[in-house]
Amino acid sequence: MTRLIVAKFGGSAIGPNGETIPKIIQRISDLKTGAKVIAVFSAPLTIHNEIKRSLTDIVLEQGRNAENGITPSLDIVKSTYQKILEMVDDKNREKCKKTIDSHLEKAQKALDEALKNKEFADKTRSQALAFSGEILMSHVMNHILKSNGITSEAVEFENWPIITDNNIEFTNFLIAESREKIGKISEMVEKNEVVTIGGFIGKTVNNIPTTYERGGSDRTAADLGILFHKKYETSIDFEKDSAVVSADPKIVDSELREVIQLSYNEARLAGMFGMKILDPIAIKEIVENGVDMPITITNMKNPGKITTIKRSLEEQKGHPIKIVTGKENCAIFRIETSCIQKLLTSLEKDKHYSEFVILSPFTKDGLEFSRILFLDGEYVKRNEKYLLAFDSLATMTYNRGVITLIGDEMWRVQQVVSRTSAKIGESGLNILNMDAQEETSRIIIVVEDSDNNITKAIKAIHQEISKINFI
Repeated sequence: MTRLIVAKFGGSAIGPNGETIPKIIQRISDLKTGAKVIAVFSAPLTIHNEIKRSLTDIVLEQGRNAENGITPSLDIVKSTYQKILEMVDDKNREKCKKTIDSHLEKAQKALDEALKNKEFADKTRSQALAFSGEILMSHVMNHILKSNGITSEAVEFENWPIITDNNIEFTNFLIAESREKIGKISEMVEKNEVVTIGGFIGKTVNNIPTTYERGGSDRTAADLGILFHKKYETSIDFEKDSAVVSADPKIVDSELREVIQLSYNEARLAGMFGMKILDPIAIKEIVENGVDMPITITNMKNPGKITTIKRSLEEQKGHPIKIVTGKENCAIFRIETSCIQKLLTSLEKDKHYSEFVILSPFTKDGLEFSRILFLDGEYVKRNEKYLLAFDSLATMTYNRGVITLIGDEMWRVQQVVSRTSAKIGESGLNILNMDAQEETSRIIIVVEDSDNNITKAIKAIHQEISKINFI
C-alpha cells in the first residue's frame, strides 16, 4: 500500500513573513521520498508594531473595526504576502500574484459587507478569514513548491473535501458528506508529489465557508487522515518548533524531559489541559471514527527529534508521569446528579462540545451533586442560560485554575498524590479540589486562578516528579 503523509505546518512553522519557508521546502522534500504528501497550512505570521502576530488576528481586528464603522484595510496582509511572493521564481510569480490579488479581493469584499451591515460574523467572517489566510497560503505555497522543482497542486475551494455542518464559526466535521467530495483531491494526490490545502476551513454542503475553532488546522490534518486511511498507509505529521517535552518550556526552564511517545488518551488530555501539542478535538475525531494511524510531532529544526502518538503503545520506558500541565480560566458547574445526563447528552449532540471533565460527585443534605470542570470559563459565561435550563438551582464557580499530571500508567508511581499535594502546599497554594481516579490515570488539582498560581504549581510538581519512585 502506498504511503501518505498528511503534514501540517502552522503559523509558527511558516514564521513571520514566511521566513522559515525554506525549511518547510526541505522538510517536504524529505517527506515526499517514498510517500505522497498532503501539506496543510495555517495562516502565516507577520510583524506588526514590532510584535509577532498571526494574519488571522489581523483580519479579526479589521472585522471588529468594520463593526464599529471604521473602514477595514488589508494593507498589512498584502504586505506580508508581497514579502512571501519574493520566494516564487520568475516562471510562477505572475500567476502567484494574480492568485494573491483574487483571494484578497474576496476577503476585502467580505470586510466591506461587514462595514455595510455593522456585523462581522458567520459567513462574512469565515469568508474573510478563509481567503486572506489558510486557503490563500496553501496556493502561495503551491507556487513556491513548483518554483523548487516539486510537482504540486493546490486544492481549490470549489473542490474542498472538508464538509461540515451549518454551525459556521465553530463548525463540525461530517465524514459521510466529506467522503462524497474527495474525488478531486484523490486525483490530485495520485498525479502529484504534493497536494497543498488550507487548514481551519471547511464548507457546508451549500458551499458556504466555515471555520473550526482556533487551532483548527490540526483538525483538518486529522480529518484528511480519516478520509484517506483506507486507501493509503496514512500517517499524520505535525511540524513544530520542538517535539514534546515534560512541561511547557515557557514555564519550566530546567530538567525538562523529552517525551518519546504518547497514547491517544495522553495526547488528548495534555491538549485539553493546556499543552500545545495538538488540538484535542483532532484526536477525539480520529478515535470516534475508529481510525488507528500514527501521529508524529516533529521538531522542524531538528527532524531527528520526534514524539510518536499512537492509539496503543508498546512497552513503555521512562517515568510514567510524562507531562505536567495546567489551564487557567476554568469554571466548575455543580448540578444535581439526576439532571446531569440530559445536559451531557445535549452538550454532545447539540453543542458538539467536549472540553470538560467530570469530577467526583458529592452528597449534601441527602442529595447527590455532580461537578463538571469546564476548561474554558468564557464558554460557561456565554452559555449560563443554556446550562441553567437543565437545573435552575445549579451553581457556577469561576476563576479556577487546574493542574494535571499526564500518564496512562501513573498507577505505577508511588505516593504520587501525597507527594504532589504536599509540594503544592509548600509553594503556598491552597488546594480547592483534588480529584484522583485510578480508572482514568488522571490527577486533577484545582486552585484559585490568581496571580501566577498555575505557573508556581506546575514548576513545583515538575521538580518533584523526578524524585518519586515508580514500579
